[in-house]
Amino acid sequence: MQGVLFLFLIVLLVFFVFGIRRSMKMSGKSVELIAKYEKNTNDPKLIDEIFDFISAEILLGRIVRKYNADKDDIAKLHKKLKEYGDFRKYNRYIPITSFFNVTTLEYLLKHKDDPAKSLTMKMMNHFHI
Repeated sequence: MQGVLFLFLIVLLVFFVFGIRRSMKMSGKSVELIAKYEKNTNDPKLIDEIFDFISAEILLGRIVRKYNADKDDIAKLHKKLKEYGDFRKYNRYIPITSFFNVTTLEYLLKHKDDPAKSLTMKMMNHFHI
């Protein structure tokens, strides 16, 4: 019985470590892109980097495939989010950070035809801005 509990604890610890590692990777990439494109958020390379990263990531890639999203979808959403959310608060910049979270990415792709203001407000509420 103690062996089973010990094994369960080890599995739980490994799951936790991989979850934290994934979270730090996502946050790091988001902050890197914010710093890199802070002065030029209209650079098309930004959309390429966002799309390439989220397509390659396991959980975000599933969402991208689920909604058959492409770079054009990401570019349109980025443009909508910039319309009302073009400001930085600490390490958060809505037009970039919103693509690196499972729940916000799914919401954006599900509601990609919604008006810019409602999408931006939803993202700002999610990130407590």
